[in-house]
Amino acid sequence: MYARRSFLALTLGVLGGTVLAQPVPTAPPVTASKVIQILDQTIDWYRTLGIQQQVANEPSDLLILYDNRQAANRVMALAFEIARANADLLAKQPNAASSADTASAAQSLLALQNKFTAQGVAVQAELQADQHKLPAVPAKQKAELNAKISELQGELALINARRNFLSTMSSFTSETDTSGFSPSALKAQIDAMAITLPAATNSAPAANPAQANSSTPAAASSPPTIGSLAAPPVALTSRFGIWDLAANVIKLSEKIAAIQSLDAGTAALQDTFAQQRTPLIDKLKAMSTQGDSLAAAADSANAGSLSQTREQLDALTDQFKETSALLIPLGKVGVLLTQYRRNLSNWRDIINKQYHDALTTLGVRLAIVLALLAVIFVAAELTRRGITRYVRDTRRRYQLLLLRRIGLWTLVIAIIGFAFASELGSVVTFAGLITAGLAVAMQSVLVSIVGYFFLIGKYGIRVGDRVQIGEVTGEVIELGLVRLHLMELGSHGQSGPTGRVVAFANSIVFQVATGLFKQIPGVNFAWHEMTLALPAGSDYARLKQQLIEAVTAALTDSHEEILRQTQEIQRTTATGLTADALPKVQLSYSGTGVEARIRYPVHLKNAAEIDERVSQEVSSVVVGSAPIAGDVQTGAVQTGAADSK
Repeated sequence: MYARRSFLALTLGVLGGTVLAQPVPTAPPVTASKVIQILDQTIDWYRTLGIQQQVANEPSDLLILYDNRQAANRVMALAFEIARANADLLAKQPNAASSADTASAAQSLLALQNKFTAQGVAVQAELQADQHKLPAVPAKQKAELNAKISELQGELALINARRNFLSTMSSFTSETDTSGFSPSALKAQIDAMAITLPAATNSAPAANPAQANSSTPAAASSPPTIGSLAAPPVALTSRFGIWDLAANVIKLSEKIAAIQSLDAGTAALQDTFAQQRTPLIDKLKAMSTQGDSLAAAADSANAGSLSQTREQLDALTDQFKETSALLIPLGKVGVLLTQYRRNLSNWRDIINKQYHDALTTLGVRLAIVLALLAVIFVAAELTRRGITRYVRDTRRRYQLLLLRRIGLWTLVIAIIGFAFASELGSVVTFAGLITAGLAVAMQSVLVSIVGYFFLIGKYGIRVGDRVQIGEVTGEVIELGLVRLHLMELGSHGQSGPTGRVVAFANSIVFQVATGLFKQIPGVNFAWHEMTLALPAGSDYARLKQQLIEAVTAALTDSHEEILRQTQEIQRTTATGLTADALPKVQLSYSGTGVEARIRYPVHLKNAAEIDERVSQEVSSVVVGSAPIAGDVQTGAVQTGAADSK
């Protein structure tokens, strides 16, 4: 409305000016190249509707886009109307549209053409005179006269050829201006450019007025609908994911930049039309002032000067109509572009508000996530300090710290996942698919991870324990989440480390065939057995007592420790076992003789030394008790780790 009031005020200023009489400015019209340049700029501006269509993804955006499309269509129609009006002015003022060089060339061509025309007339007259003389001349002179007639005909043909060439060049020069466009060529170029744009096609001249009148209402009665704008789908703004919020902020910032670029292009086009409109306004003001002066002078003029005044007024009227026919669409274009920029300004304000709201929401969401992560990490640190300070058992402390670490990173991943996820349902579905895939693809790994928690239980194992898995006996040197490593020991630990490291998956706790054997916590001894054949004819009862005393003497150094560990077994398992850890000797009678089976406790760290000591003591007893005439037969010694209970 403001732009329309400004245009009305401008019109009143043009028509109502009462300044002193001054000559009408004789500014030349816009050149053909300038007309094409303005049309190109307007077409480029019109094609920015595609950019608006790409960034318009809200209902309010589509409404503004529809208004801008209507305004742009009218601007394009008026731009072609202005171009055709300029072409008409150029057609009426060829001298003003030509340069000095073109005018000089045209005059030279015209002078040469007149010269050759005069020469042709003279030669034609001489040729006709000789042709009339030909019948009357004597026979002797006919050959000479025929030769002269033939030469005149050749000369006339050359003159005509040169005159035709000059005529063609003269017509080409008169039809061409300094920009390479004649008025007819300029109109053809304008019509060709209008065909490429639907908005300007209706403004092209129709074949006849009836056809134009019948086609214009049809085109005006079918404006483009919102659905025909083919805008991209409306983005969901109710999503809760930080990823979507950040993407929305970036998209809104890009939309603001696009709108500012569109406004800058519209402002440049508005300045172009304003520069074309300013000299026309000055010309109209001057013509209005001159018309008022002529009308005032006519009141006191005589009859002779009135006819001259009438001619001046008629010429001034024609000029006023031509100028106003060009100024009116320029004024309309200014109004439409002002409204167009106001729509862009309103659109930019709306997007700016959405941008600030989205940025605030993103900041709040990030602050909440960071606050939750900070609370979780602080709680985890306090838990770590509490476990380190109050849990004295190293094994239990390691287990609690491991559970704390697993719980901490599980919560961190869950919070980040829910924070960046778009929808809770999609997260649950995605987590279900991932879990199912992991369960199938990593079945062995998952079973080993579960087995790890069984291994670190109350009766589980830890680094330094001596265990037996199947046929392998060794000391635990590493207990990982998926597998454990043993340092292999030979002959139940009697030969020491073999130098090899054996790795087992933690899933062995679920394998019945393999089996896992380890000492009870705090217990580090085993029962070994020895079997030997007693000499025939010996006092077996006395020999049994001597064997018991010999083995007991060999175990004197470790007896107190073994007794303490035996009491630990009794206390841990709540069994009715006595606390004595004394060696046992059992006699076995058979058809071949008598065998003694000796069973004694052995501290695992000194197992080889104790076995050797027991063997020496037993051998001395057996050899000393053998009859003089008999042979001493010592059975094969067999030692092994028996149940520590």
